[in-house]
Amino acid sequence: MEDRYAFLTEWYDPTAALLRRYQLFYYPKDGSVEMFDVKNQRIFLRRTKYDDIHQEDLFVGNRVNVFSRQLNLIDYGDRYTATQLGSKKERTLALIKPDVVTKIGDIIELIYSSDLIVTKAKMTKLTWSQAADFYVEHQSKAFFNNLVQFVSSGPVVAMELMGDEAMSIWRRLLGPADSALARKEAPQSVRAQFGTDAIKNVCHGSESLAAAARELEFFFPSTSGHGPSNTAIYTDCTCCIIKPHAISEGLTGKILNSISEAGFKISALEMFNVDPANAEEFYEVYKGVVTEYPSMVTELCSGPCMVLEIHGTDVSKSFREFCGPSDPEIARHLRPNTLRGLYGKDKVKNAVHCTDLPEDGGLELFSPNKEVSLLSYGLCITSYLRTKSPQLCEAASLDKSHDSALWAGATLDHAGFEENKSGRGI
Repeated sequence: MEDRYAFLTEWYDPTAALLRRYQLFYYPKDGSVEMFDVKNQRIFLRRTKYDDIHQEDLFVGNRVNVFSRQLNLIDYGDRYTATQLGSKKERTLALIKPDVVTKIGDIIELIYSSDLIVTKAKMTKLTWSQAADFYVEHQSKAFFNNLVQFVSSGPVVAMELMGDEAMSIWRRLLGPADSALARKEAPQSVRAQFGTDAIKNVCHGSESLAAAARELEFFFPSTSGHGPSNTAIYTDCTCCIIKPHAISEGLTGKILNSISEAGFKISALEMFNVDPANAEEFYEVYKGVVTEYPSMVTELCSGPCMVLEIHGTDVSKSFREFCGPSDPEIARHLRPNTLRGLYGKDKVKNAVHCTDLPEDGGLELFSPNKEVSLLSYGLCITSYLRTKSPQLCEAASLDKSHDSALWAGATLDHAGFEENKSGRGI
Protein backbone atom coordinates (compact mmCIF):
# COMPACT_ATOMS: atom_id res chain seq x y z
CA MET A 1 0.00 0.00 0.00
CA GLU A 2 1.33 3.44 -0.95
CA ASP A 3 2.47 5.72 1.88
CA ARG A 4 0.29 8.73 2.57
CA TYR A 5 0.68 11.35 5.29
CA ALA A 6 -2.32 13.30 6.55
CA PHE A 7 -2.49 16.64 8.35
CA LEU A 8 -5.31 18.82 9.65
CA THR A 9 -4.70 22.36 8.38
CA GLU A 10 -6.22 25.82 8.66
CA TRP A 11 -6.32 28.50 6.01
CA TYR A 12 -7.50 32.06 6.64
CA ASP A 13 -9.88 33.15 3.89
CA PRO A 14 -9.42 36.96 3.73
CA THR A 15 -12.52 37.46 1.55
CA ALA A 16 -14.90 35.76 3.98
CA ALA A 17 -12.79 36.58 7.06
CA LEU A 18 -13.05 32.92 8.11
CA LEU A 19 -10.69 30.16 9.13
CA ARG A 20 -11.28 27.20 6.83
CA ARG A 21 -10.12 23.68 7.68
CA TYR A 22 -8.76 21.15 5.23
CA GLN A 23 -7.17 17.76 5.41
CA LEU A 24 -3.89 17.83 3.51
CA PHE A 25 -2.63 14.52 2.13
CA TYR A 26 0.96 14.15 0.99
CA TYR A 27 2.18 11.20 -1.10
CA PRO A 28 5.99 10.87 -0.74
CA LYS A 29 6.34 8.46 -3.67
CA ASP A 30 5.75 11.17 -6.26
CA GLY A 31 5.50 14.36 -4.16
CA SER A 32 1.81 14.84 -4.89
CA VAL A 33 -0.77 16.47 -2.62
CA GLU A 34 -4.53 16.27 -2.15
CA MET A 35 -6.89 18.45 -0.08
CA PHE A 36 -10.25 17.66 1.49
CA ASP A 37 -12.68 20.36 2.69
CA VAL A 38 -13.59 19.37 6.27
CA LYS A 39 -16.72 21.54 6.63
CA ASN A 40 -18.28 20.72 3.29
CA GLN A 41 -17.06 17.11 3.25
CA ARG A 42 -15.80 17.15 -0.29
CA ILE A 43 -12.56 17.01 -2.22
CA PHE A 44 -11.12 20.49 -2.58
CA LEU A 45 -8.00 19.59 -4.59
CA ARG A 46 -7.60 16.33 -6.44
CA ARG A 47 -4.29 14.57 -6.17
CA THR A 48 -1.74 16.73 -7.99
CA LYS A 49 2.04 16.63 -8.19
CA TYR A 50 3.42 19.63 -6.28
CA ASP A 51 7.16 20.19 -6.14
CA ASP A 52 7.19 22.96 -3.54
CA ILE A 53 6.39 20.73 -0.55
CA HIS A 54 8.88 18.24 0.86
CA GLN A 55 8.55 15.68 3.60
CA GLU A 56 10.84 17.65 5.92
CA ASP A 57 8.37 20.58 5.74
CA LEU A 58 5.61 18.48 7.25
CA PHE A 59 5.40 18.91 11.00
CA VAL A 60 2.78 20.35 13.33
CA GLY A 61 3.25 24.08 13.77
CA ASN A 62 4.78 24.69 10.36
CA ARG A 63 3.21 26.60 7.47
CA VAL A 64 3.21 25.37 3.89
CA ASN A 65 2.00 26.98 0.70
CA VAL A 66 -0.22 25.00 -1.66
CA PHE A 67 -1.08 26.94 -4.81
CA SER A 68 -0.85 30.31 -3.00
CA ARG A 69 -2.84 29.15 0.03
CA GLN A 70 -0.80 29.37 3.21
CA LEU A 71 -1.83 26.38 5.31
CA ASN A 72 -1.09 26.10 9.02
CA LEU A 73 -0.43 22.49 10.01
CA ILE A 74 -2.34 22.25 13.30
CA ASP A 75 -2.50 18.48 13.91
CA TYR A 76 -1.71 15.08 12.46
CA GLY A 77 -4.58 13.68 10.44
CA ASP A 78 -4.22 10.06 11.45
CA ARG A 79 -2.29 7.77 13.80
CA TYR A 80 0.01 6.52 11.04
CA THR A 81 1.23 10.06 10.25
CA ALA A 82 1.68 10.89 13.93
CA THR A 83 3.72 7.71 14.43
CA GLN A 84 5.84 8.04 11.30
CA LEU A 85 6.50 11.78 11.35
CA GLY A 86 5.71 12.98 14.83
CA SER A 87 6.79 10.41 17.36
CA LYS A 88 10.43 11.55 17.50
CA LYS A 89 9.91 15.22 16.67
CA GLU A 90 11.14 17.55 19.39
CA ARG A 91 11.65 21.27 19.88
CA THR A 92 14.51 22.65 21.91
CA LEU A 93 16.18 25.97 22.58
CA ALA A 94 19.60 27.00 21.31
CA LEU A 95 20.93 30.23 22.79
CA ILE A 96 24.06 31.71 21.20
CA LYS A 97 25.98 33.63 23.83
CA PRO A 98 27.41 37.18 23.41
CA ASP A 99 31.03 36.33 22.56
CA VAL A 100 30.16 34.20 19.52
CA VAL A 101 27.16 36.00 18.01
CA THR A 102 29.38 36.80 15.04
CA LYS A 103 29.77 33.03 14.51
CA ILE A 104 26.02 32.52 14.05
CA GLY A 105 26.49 31.45 10.41
CA ASP A 106 28.95 28.70 11.36
CA ILE A 107 26.69 27.50 14.18
CA ILE A 108 23.60 27.37 11.95
CA GLU A 109 25.62 25.42 9.38
CA LEU A 110 26.44 22.82 12.05
CA ILE A 111 22.79 22.71 13.11
CA TYR A 112 21.57 21.99 9.57
CA SER A 113 24.31 19.44 8.98
CA SER A 114 22.92 17.54 11.99
CA ASP A 115 19.47 17.28 10.34
CA LEU A 116 17.92 19.90 12.60
CA ILE A 117 16.14 23.01 11.35
CA VAL A 118 15.73 26.49 12.83
CA THR A 119 12.03 27.34 13.10
CA LYS A 120 12.29 30.54 15.17
CA ALA A 121 15.13 32.97 15.80
CA LYS A 122 15.63 36.35 17.42
CA MET A 123 18.62 38.46 18.39
CA THR A 124 17.99 40.13 21.74
CA LYS A 125 19.83 41.84 24.60
CA LEU A 126 18.85 40.48 28.00
CA THR A 127 18.84 42.63 31.11
CA TRP A 128 20.51 41.28 34.25
CA SER A 129 17.07 40.53 35.67
CA GLN A 130 15.92 38.68 32.53
CA ALA A 131 19.11 36.60 32.43
CA ALA A 132 18.67 35.77 36.14
CA ASP A 133 15.09 34.66 35.48
CA PHE A 134 16.22 32.50 32.57
CA TYR A 135 18.93 30.76 34.63
CA VAL A 136 16.88 30.61 37.85
CA GLU A 137 17.57 26.87 38.31
CA HIS A 138 21.28 27.71 38.76
CA GLN A 139 20.64 30.41 41.37
CA SER A 140 22.28 28.46 44.21
CA LYS A 141 25.43 27.60 42.23
CA ALA A 142 28.75 29.38 42.60
CA PHE A 143 28.95 30.38 38.93
CA PHE A 144 25.46 31.95 38.84
CA ASN A 145 26.47 35.64 39.07
CA ASN A 146 29.28 35.27 36.52
CA LEU A 147 26.96 33.44 34.13
CA VAL A 148 24.19 36.03 34.41
CA GLN A 149 26.68 38.90 34.06
CA PHE A 150 28.17 37.36 30.92
CA VAL A 151 24.88 36.46 29.22
CA SER A 152 23.54 40.00 29.82
CA SER A 153 26.76 41.66 28.61
CA GLY A 154 25.80 41.76 24.92
CA PRO A 155 23.41 40.49 22.26
CA VAL A 156 22.40 36.82 22.22
CA VAL A 157 20.53 34.86 19.56
CA ALA A 158 17.71 32.59 20.69
CA MET A 159 16.61 29.85 18.28
CA GLU A 160 13.99 27.14 18.33
CA LEU A 161 15.42 23.96 16.84
CA MET A 162 13.17 21.27 15.43
CA GLY A 163 13.89 17.70 14.45
CA ASP A 164 13.93 14.05 15.47
CA GLU A 165 15.34 13.85 19.00
CA ALA A 166 16.36 17.51 18.65
CA MET A 167 17.25 18.00 22.32
CA SER A 168 19.77 15.17 22.57
CA ILE A 169 21.24 15.88 19.12
CA TRP A 170 21.79 19.55 20.00
CA ARG A 171 23.38 18.74 23.36
CA ARG A 172 25.66 16.19 21.70
CA LEU A 173 26.58 18.75 19.06
CA LEU A 174 27.43 21.27 21.80
CA GLY A 175 29.75 18.91 23.69
CA PRO A 176 30.77 19.13 27.38
CA ALA A 177 29.88 22.37 29.20
CA ASP A 178 33.55 23.19 29.86
CA SER A 179 35.11 24.20 26.55
CA ALA A 180 38.56 22.96 27.60
CA LEU A 181 37.12 19.53 28.37
CA ALA A 182 35.20 19.62 25.08
CA ARG A 183 38.47 20.07 23.17
CA LYS A 184 39.78 16.90 24.77
CA GLU A 185 36.67 14.70 24.66
CA ALA A 186 34.70 16.03 21.68
CA PRO A 187 37.06 18.04 19.42
CA GLN A 188 34.44 18.38 16.66
CA SER A 189 31.81 19.84 18.99
CA VAL A 190 30.63 23.45 18.87
CA ARG A 191 32.17 24.29 22.25
CA ALA A 192 35.50 22.72 21.30
CA GLN A 193 35.63 24.85 18.14
CA PHE A 194 34.41 28.19 19.46
CA GLY A 195 34.31 28.06 23.27
CA THR A 196 36.66 29.61 25.84
CA ASP A 197 35.75 28.09 29.23
CA ALA A 198 32.74 26.80 31.22
CA ILE A 199 30.94 30.20 31.15
CA LYS A 200 31.97 31.45 27.72
CA ASN A 201 30.97 28.15 26.17
CA VAL A 202 29.29 29.32 22.95
CA CYS A 203 25.69 28.20 23.45
CA HIS A 204 23.09 27.08 25.93
CA GLY A 205 21.12 23.89 25.32
CA SER A 206 17.98 22.78 27.16
CA GLU A 207 18.60 19.92 29.61
CA SER A 208 15.15 18.29 29.29
CA LEU A 209 11.97 18.57 27.22
CA ALA A 210 10.27 20.31 30.15
CA ALA A 211 13.13 22.81 30.36
CA ALA A 212 12.98 23.31 26.59
CA ALA A 213 9.26 24.13 26.77
CA ARG A 214 9.85 26.68 29.55
CA GLU A 215 12.85 28.27 27.86
CA LEU A 216 11.15 28.51 24.45
CA GLU A 217 8.17 30.17 26.13
CA PHE A 218 10.58 32.66 27.71
CA PHE A 219 11.88 33.87 24.34
CA PHE A 220 8.92 33.05 22.06
CA PRO A 221 5.69 33.33 24.13
CA SER A 222 2.76 31.40 22.68
CA THR A 223 0.08 33.19 24.71
CA SER A 224 0.60 36.80 25.75
CA GLY A 225 3.46 39.26 25.51
CA HIS A 226 6.33 39.40 23.07
CA GLY A 227 9.29 38.05 25.00
CA PRO A 228 12.59 39.97 25.19
CA SER A 229 12.89 42.80 22.67
CA ASN A 230 14.96 42.45 19.53
CA THR A 231 18.04 44.61 19.03
CA ALA A 232 16.96 46.79 16.08
CA ILE A 233 18.60 50.24 16.06
CA TYR A 234 16.57 51.82 13.19
CA THR A 235 19.28 54.36 12.29
CA ASP A 236 22.20 54.12 9.84
CA CYS A 237 20.84 50.76 8.74
CA THR A 238 19.44 48.77 5.85
CA CYS A 239 17.13 45.77 5.70
CA CYS A 240 17.99 42.35 4.32
CA ILE A 241 15.48 39.51 4.08
CA ILE A 242 16.72 35.97 3.57
CA LYS A 243 13.91 34.52 1.48
CA PRO A 244 11.99 31.34 2.34
CA HIS A 245 13.49 29.24 -0.46
CA ALA A 246 17.01 29.99 0.81
CA ILE A 247 16.05 29.00 4.35
CA SER A 248 14.37 25.82 3.08
CA GLU A 249 17.49 24.93 1.06
CA GLY A 250 19.70 25.26 4.16
CA LEU A 251 21.51 28.36 2.87
CA THR A 252 20.90 30.57 5.93
CA GLY A 253 24.27 29.88 7.56
CA LYS A 254 26.18 30.37 4.31
CA ILE A 255 24.44 33.70 3.62
CA LEU A 256 25.07 34.96 7.17
CA ASN A 257 28.73 33.96 6.85
CA SER A 258 29.06 35.74 3.52
CA ILE A 259 27.56 38.92 5.01
CA SER A 260 29.94 38.84 7.98
CA GLU A 261 32.99 38.00 5.88
CA ALA A 262 32.23 41.00 3.65
CA GLY A 263 32.57 43.24 6.73
CA PHE A 264 28.90 44.03 7.36
CA LYS A 265 27.57 44.16 10.92
CA ILE A 266 24.28 42.39 11.66
CA SER A 267 22.72 44.54 14.41
CA ALA A 268 19.35 42.74 14.59
CA LEU A 269 17.86 39.46 13.39
CA GLU A 270 14.45 37.81 13.61
CA MET A 271 12.51 35.09 11.77
CA PHE A 272 8.94 35.71 10.65
CA ASN A 273 6.15 34.11 8.67
CA VAL A 274 4.47 36.58 6.33
CA ASP A 275 0.87 36.03 5.20
CA PRO A 276 -0.23 36.71 1.60
CA ALA A 277 -1.96 40.02 2.36
CA ASN A 278 1.18 41.40 4.02
CA ALA A 279 3.41 40.09 1.24
CA GLU A 280 1.23 41.85 -1.34
CA GLU A 281 1.50 45.10 0.60
CA PHE A 282 5.23 44.78 1.09
CA TYR A 283 5.78 44.29 -2.65
CA GLU A 284 3.05 46.69 -3.77
CA VAL A 285 5.56 49.02 -5.44
CA TYR A 286 6.25 46.23 -7.99
CA LYS A 287 2.60 45.58 -8.86
CA GLY A 288 2.10 46.30 -12.54
CA VAL A 289 5.81 47.10 -12.88
CA VAL A 290 7.52 43.71 -12.93
CA THR A 291 5.95 40.59 -14.35
CA GLU A 292 7.30 38.52 -11.45
CA TYR A 293 5.15 40.35 -8.87
CA PRO A 294 2.65 37.48 -8.21
CA SER A 295 5.49 34.97 -7.91
CA MET A 296 7.40 37.30 -5.60
CA VAL A 297 4.40 37.47 -3.28
CA THR A 298 4.00 33.69 -3.32
CA GLU A 299 7.68 33.19 -2.52
CA LEU A 300 7.74 35.63 0.40
CA CYS A 301 4.85 33.87 2.15
CA SER A 302 5.91 30.32 1.22
CA GLY A 303 7.67 29.74 4.54
CA PRO A 304 9.69 31.49 7.25
CA CYS A 305 11.99 34.32 6.23
CA MET A 306 14.79 35.89 8.24
CA VAL A 307 14.88 39.67 8.56
CA LEU A 308 18.28 41.27 9.25
CA GLU A 309 19.21 44.81 10.18
CA ILE A 310 22.59 45.66 8.66
CA HIS A 311 24.22 48.61 10.44
CA GLY A 312 26.86 51.03 9.17
CA THR A 313 27.65 54.31 7.46
CA ASP A 314 26.11 54.60 3.96
CA VAL A 315 25.32 50.90 4.32
CA SER A 316 22.25 50.94 2.07
CA LYS A 317 24.31 51.53 -1.06
CA SER A 318 27.23 49.25 -0.18
CA PHE A 319 25.01 46.39 0.95
CA ARG A 320 22.82 46.65 -2.13
CA GLU A 321 25.91 46.36 -4.30
CA PHE A 322 26.92 43.30 -2.28
CA CYS A 323 23.51 41.69 -2.94
CA GLY A 324 23.98 42.12 -6.69
CA PRO A 325 21.49 42.31 -9.58
CA SER A 326 18.00 40.97 -8.95
CA ASP A 327 18.52 38.35 -11.67
CA PRO A 328 21.03 35.74 -10.40
CA GLU A 329 22.00 34.81 -13.96
CA ILE A 330 23.16 38.39 -14.57
CA ALA A 331 24.79 38.40 -11.14
CA ARG A 332 26.78 35.25 -11.90
CA HIS A 333 28.16 36.84 -15.07
CA LEU A 334 28.83 40.36 -13.79
CA ARG A 335 29.20 40.02 -10.01
CA PRO A 336 29.73 36.32 -9.23
CA ASN A 337 30.67 36.91 -5.58
CA THR A 338 27.49 38.79 -4.68
CA LEU A 339 24.81 37.12 -2.54
CA ARG A 340 22.50 36.60 -5.50
CA GLY A 341 25.31 35.40 -7.70
CA LEU A 342 26.29 32.82 -5.09
CA TYR A 343 22.91 31.70 -3.75
CA GLY A 344 20.12 32.85 -6.10
CA LYS A 345 18.24 30.59 -8.50
CA ASP A 346 16.09 32.95 -10.58
CA LYS A 347 14.52 36.41 -10.47
CA VAL A 348 12.01 35.33 -7.82
CA LYS A 349 14.12 32.91 -5.79
CA ASN A 350 17.11 35.22 -5.72
CA ALA A 351 18.15 34.47 -2.11
CA VAL A 352 17.68 37.90 -0.54
CA HIS A 353 15.68 41.09 -0.64
CA CYS A 354 17.53 44.29 0.21
CA THR A 355 16.54 47.90 0.77
CA ASP A 356 17.34 50.32 -2.00
CA LEU A 357 16.72 53.76 -0.46
CA PRO A 358 18.48 54.77 2.77
CA GLU A 359 15.28 56.20 4.26
CA ASP A 360 13.55 52.83 3.85
CA GLY A 361 16.06 50.90 5.95
CA GLY A 362 14.32 51.48 9.26
CA LEU A 363 10.86 51.23 7.73
CA GLU A 364 11.42 47.74 6.37
CA LEU A 365 12.63 46.35 9.65
CA PHE A 366 10.93 45.75 12.98
CA SER A 367 8.35 47.64 15.00
CA PRO A 368 9.14 48.91 18.51
CA ASN A 369 6.90 46.28 20.06
CA LYS A 370 8.92 43.69 18.16
CA GLU A 371 6.21 42.04 16.11
CA VAL A 372 6.77 41.73 12.38
CA SER A 373 6.56 45.07 10.64
CA LEU A 374 7.91 44.65 7.14
CA LEU A 375 6.88 48.09 5.95
CA SER A 376 6.11 48.37 2.27
CA TYR A 377 8.15 51.41 1.35
CA GLY A 378 6.09 53.74 3.47
CA LEU A 379 2.98 51.57 3.94
CA CYS A 380 2.62 49.76 7.27
CA ILE A 381 2.10 46.03 7.40
CA THR A 382 0.33 45.75 10.70
CA SER A 383 -1.56 42.47 10.84
CA TYR A 384 1.16 41.05 13.10
CA LEU A 385 1.07 44.06 15.41
CA ARG A 386 -0.89 43.67 18.63
CA THR A 387 -0.80 47.46 18.95
CA LYS A 388 -0.08 49.91 16.15
CA SER A 389 3.15 51.85 16.06
CA PRO A 390 2.38 55.40 14.87
CA GLN A 391 5.99 56.56 14.79
CA LEU A 392 6.96 53.82 12.32
CA CYS A 393 3.65 53.83 10.47
CA GLU A 394 4.05 57.24 8.88
CA ALA A 395 4.38 56.98 5.13
CA ALA A 396 7.88 57.63 3.90
CA SER A 397 8.40 60.23 1.19
CA LEU A 398 9.68 58.55 -1.95
CA ASP A 399 12.51 59.98 -3.98
CA LYS A 400 11.11 59.61 -7.47
CA SER A 401 14.33 60.82 -9.07
CA HIS A 402 16.45 58.15 -7.41
CA ASP A 403 18.36 56.14 -9.97
CA SER A 404 19.63 52.69 -9.01
CA ALA A 405 21.50 51.79 -12.19
CA LEU A 406 23.21 48.46 -11.82
CA TRP A 407 26.72 49.39 -12.97
CA ALA A 408 28.51 50.86 -15.96
CA GLY A 409 28.62 48.65 -19.02
CA ALA A 410 25.88 46.28 -17.88
CA THR A 411 23.23 45.45 -20.45
CA LEU A 412 19.91 45.76 -18.63
CA ASP A 413 17.14 43.32 -19.35
CA HIS A 414 13.49 44.34 -18.91
CA ALA A 415 13.46 43.51 -15.20
CA GLY A 416 16.68 45.44 -14.66
CA PHE A 417 15.26 48.48 -16.46
CA GLU A 418 12.08 48.37 -14.38
CA GLU A 419 14.19 48.06 -11.25
CA ASN A 420 15.94 51.30 -12.21
CA LYS A 421 12.69 53.01 -13.13
CA SER A 422 11.08 52.27 -9.79
CA GLY A 423 14.21 53.10 -7.82
CA ARG A 424 13.68 50.05 -5.64
CA GLY A 425 15.48 46.79 -4.99
CA ILE A 426 13.87 43.39 -5.33
